[in-house]
Amino acid sequence: MSPVVTIGVRDARAHASRFVMSIVAIALGVAFVLGSFCFRGLLDGQVRKMTSTNADGDVYVQGLVTEDSDYSSASAGSAASSAASATASSSSSDDDTDSRNNIDVSLVDTIAAVDGVQTAVPARSLDGVVLVNSDGVAASSMTGTSANAMSEEYRWRSAHFVQGGYPRGEHEVAISSDTAGSAGLAYGSQTKIVYPSAGVQDVTVTGIFDLDDSQAGALVLGLDPDVVISELQAQGTSTDTIPRIKVYGSANGGAALTEKQQQDLADAINAALPADSQATAVTGQSHRDELNKSYSKQLGFIQPLILIFAVLALFVGSFIIANTFTMIVRDSMRGYALLRSIGVSPGQIFATVIIQALLLGLVGSGIGVVLGWGIVEAIVAILAAQGTPFTASAAPTVPIILLAFAVGIAVSLLGATLPARRAALAPPIQAMNETTNPEPPVTRRAIGGIVLALLGGLCWWFALAIAHTSDTAAGPTPWPALNGIGVGWPLGVGAGLLVVGVIMLAPALVRPFGAVLGWLPAHAFHVTGRLAVRNLSRQKRRTANTAAALFVALAIVGCIGVVTSSVKASVSDIVDNNLQADYVLSANSVRIPNAALDQVRQLPDVADVETTSVAMGVKVSGVPDPMPVFVTDRGFADTVIAPDSWEGDFYGTLDDSTRVVVGETTASKYGWHVGDAIELTSDGVTMAAAEAAQQQAQQAQEAARQSSRTATYTIGAIAKGVPWSSNIWIDATQADELGESNALVTPSAFVTLRDGTDADAARDDLENIVRPYYTISVMSHDEYKSATSSMVDQVMLGMYALLALSLVIAIFGIVNTLMLSISERTREIGVLRAIGTSDGQVRGMIAIESTLISIMGTVLGLVAGVAAGAEIRGCYSTMGMSVLSIPWRQLALFLVCSVLVGILASLAPARRALKIPVLDAVASE
Repeated sequence: MSPVVTIGVRDARAHASRFVMSIVAIALGVAFVLGSFCFRGLLDGQVRKMTSTNADGDVYVQGLVTEDSDYSSASAGSAASSAASATASSSSSDDDTDSRNNIDVSLVDTIAAVDGVQTAVPARSLDGVVLVNSDGVAASSMTGTSANAMSEEYRWRSAHFVQGGYPRGEHEVAISSDTAGSAGLAYGSQTKIVYPSAGVQDVTVTGIFDLDDSQAGALVLGLDPDVVISELQAQGTSTDTIPRIKVYGSANGGAALTEKQQQDLADAINAALPADSQATAVTGQSHRDELNKSYSKQLGFIQPLILIFAVLALFVGSFIIANTFTMIVRDSMRGYALLRSIGVSPGQIFATVIIQALLLGLVGSGIGVVLGWGIVEAIVAILAAQGTPFTASAAPTVPIILLAFAVGIAVSLLGATLPARRAALAPPIQAMNETTNPEPPVTRRAIGGIVLALLGGLCWWFALAIAHTSDTAAGPTPWPALNGIGVGWPLGVGAGLLVVGVIMLAPALVRPFGAVLGWLPAHAFHVTGRLAVRNLSRQKRRTANTAAALFVALAIVGCIGVVTSSVKASVSDIVDNNLQADYVLSANSVRIPNAALDQVRQLPDVADVETTSVAMGVKVSGVPDPMPVFVTDRGFADTVIAPDSWEGDFYGTLDDSTRVVVGETTASKYGWHVGDAIELTSDGVTMAAAEAAQQQAQQAQEAARQSSRTATYTIGAIAKGVPWSSNIWIDATQADELGESNALVTPSAFVTLRDGTDADAARDDLENIVRPYYTISVMSHDEYKSATSSMVDQVMLGMYALLALSLVIAIFGIVNTLMLSISERTREIGVLRAIGTSDGQVRGMIAIESTLISIMGTVLGLVAGVAAGAEIRGCYSTMGMSVLSIPWRQLALFLVCSVLVGILASLAPARRALKIPVLDAVASE
């Protein structure tokens, strides 16, 4: 071992106690990094397991991928996914990832006749089905319910019956073993199923089956295919066309085919398909890969969210490491000077410090890997206890472990580089005397910070301007393309510039903050208070960098607080001032059954029942993806909630079946104006793939025109205000023209009582009606507001938990900075104690320093966070966030907590300062 390595290892052992906080900071940052990748890998692995079970076909025959660019704007408007596709359960094998045409069910016979095909079955499933558990309430799962057609003909290779067999008729159901356990049902149990259209049905559990892989707690039901077909028809979904056909091959005696066998069978089926079928056969593996890719994309937001906190932890960790090595280098400077005097080169001195940093990074990263893995395993255990078991592995792969170590070591080396350079370049004479260079001016840095903050503000102004401009040609810039980029980019860029700008500006703010915040302690504690305020300004950069951790964390907290408070206040404002209905019926599943609505309308105390239904999968000309179209009538605007304002003839449009209402946000997004014509298409649309020959494309276009339901309407009004500001609004007559009148999803209904009605008695009647449907809630105005607030709080709960960890890291940063400050002022503190300063006064001085740093970071963070929250509220005010609400009590609580954080962070440094004997402290320099 070389002398340099020996010295580095020896110094690392000698300073092991000082590395504790640095190790903790690295470990937490690495744990976030590794945990994010492990959790993402866990989710992806579970999805792969689920799709391998749900989509276990050897070959799938499906429609062709929609490509709007192949057709004129007229024909492009006729491209849409059929309603059958929209009814597929998210947990079933019927899920799709692209906009495809449905295919004719008669192709089943054609495919079944192909050599090598064992079975070919249509993919049929139901959405919105509710199973009643043994306690008489709706069974629920975090991952949903999958209701699939199952029979001898509709065989599911991954399902293996352990009791009973396939369901027959409307009064039988088969369920998975996991579903039986979570719902408290057994073979032969009597229960109920609630269908979206058919309503409540008494059923007997006639079969229980195991699946090849866990469905992460999803409720899996098997129904007689005739029951599924009947319910689809009742919903208005055509059963003559289907999303796809699942094919099992016979080559391996019913077992799964290899990928080569799948491709051979797919080629044979493609050769047998009619030229005008608008269908193609793909291997089962390619279909599963497509599903996995789609689900992975949907879950992609989770990892970046966690990585934000990993960056924050490592950001603070780098400062802690820099401070730690600054203390180590300062204490070792005379030793380095002696080494230099006997011929050791600056590079070797640099290497001794870097070796310590390398060891620090290795230890911290190792602990972080174990901690991150443990956290993910704990999350898996908690989810399993809540009925969502994961069978995929949460263990980190070798590349992920190497990445985690690389991140931890890189941060450690980065933090140690400047102190190591200082140790290497300090002249031996200066090192012998331990003289310190004065802190460089912060003016230039402050100017750069101001410039960045102003640029961030400019980006926010631009975001507000385009958010409130409906026409890109009349936007804030002369370039329509720039005006049409949306608010997300300028919002994000502006926030980033503002954060960096404030961090750069912060050193220049240390002195004025100390003067303002330190006024009270300086007058209340004449000596210790003034010393504490003075000490803050000695190392402005260090003080500001320490406060930066709290600044970032509290900026996120403040922003989230303002956004959530504004959402709640906006909902309350809408309910209190706009909602005229007496009660709201809300579906806890997908839709309110039509039978329940009919019963409510027949109550003598009910004057009116208005609904907002959704026609799913409607395609709009010029819009690439299907969008939900809302179906309502004038009664909804008259008796429930009217828009805040509008352009055009709003009420006249509601009475005119040739015109539609478009929300302001939707109109702005697509550049629509009052008087423009838009084409809506729904039901049974087909479209050729992009790679089809021109003749085939023309045939596809003609087939699409013949099979689709298309209607052209004029935009009669553009409405503002919740809920009108988004989407397209049509009436029941128009829905019937599009073939959607029986396929509507009604998630909520609004009940208005007759004058003089006893509201409590009417509520009892409503609850008696909806109780047998198990999934409908009756809510008053206050309950409706409370339900919305609860949903918002649940979404933010995990965010606050991550922020709590970030605050813990920030505390370590303050402790570390104070440790360094005290190390540099050992003799000064010794002199103060020698002339009569009590231990309590020393503790008070350090506590005031710590508290001022904590308050500075908190104030800067809360101001920036409130500004960001107000900006977000302003940008999305037309989408329902109409009220700006600043949670002053919450912000005051954070400020009080910052004082407690400062006091807590001062305990260890104060104990260290008082631990050194007075004479030793005085003689230390």
